[in-house]
Amino acid sequence: MKGLDIGSDRVDELAAISAILLNGRQDRSAVYGTVHPVTQGKSGRATIGAGRPIDRMALIDCLRDLAQNAAPKAEFLPETVLAVSQEAVMWWCRPAMRRVFFDCQEIGRRSAVVPHPGLVFRAASNGFSVFALQEDSRPTPASKLHEPPYFNTWDRGRICIGSAQVPKRIDVESIAGWESGFFESAFTHPNHGNARVSHPNGEFAFWKEMLDGKYGEQFPKEALVFMDITLAELIASKKGGLK
Repeated sequence: MKGLDIGSDRVDELAAISAILLNGRQDRSAVYGTVHPVTQGKSGRATIGAGRPIDRMALIDCLRDLAQNAAPKAEFLPETVLAVSQEAVMWWCRPAMRRVFFDCQEIGRRSAVVPHPGLVFRAASNGFSVFALQEDSRPTPASKLHEPPYFNTWDRGRICIGSAQVPKRIDVESIAGWESGFFESAFTHPNHGNARVSHPNGEFAFWKEMLDGKYGEQFPKEALVFMDITLAELIASKKGGLK
């Protein structure tokens, strides 16, 4: 397999050396496994040899080797990166003026540069999510998270990616691409679920005011909706706090 991407900065040429076959019932539950040697023929095609039953320790050793080789190499992490694992990368966006795009019946097709609160993004194998912060400084493990004040998001921070162009990779080098995929996509609708913003007239009125420049260069933090989760709990959760 040429040019196989096995990490944030590693592209190696690999060859199949063994195969594990799982045998199971019609409900697809595996009940028996065998391990087989793989040889490369003169034509370049791989051939799977005779198998032997695989025992538990052999399987554990195999998974341990895979985990070690799949681990990312040591690299410098910018201060905006909050957590990195094999399944996810989490980072912080400072409060800033950023352009947003809207395309919906209630607001129309509009775009403007508006203030945003501090944000925590999480790109993971099980989805893309974003959370808002009250503080302007880099969050700590004790920082309280808030619902993202945006359209196209579900409860507990989940982002509806839709047609957004996001990276296929989940690593530090891809952070800019994930951010662009979110901010450069049009907000088309508020998803069902909990309120994303606290405003007497709802999210459409809030974003009309934002687009009209009512709040200047400071995001109105009183509009943020509190979530009962801290940054530490989000990092510790394999589901990214999505329960």
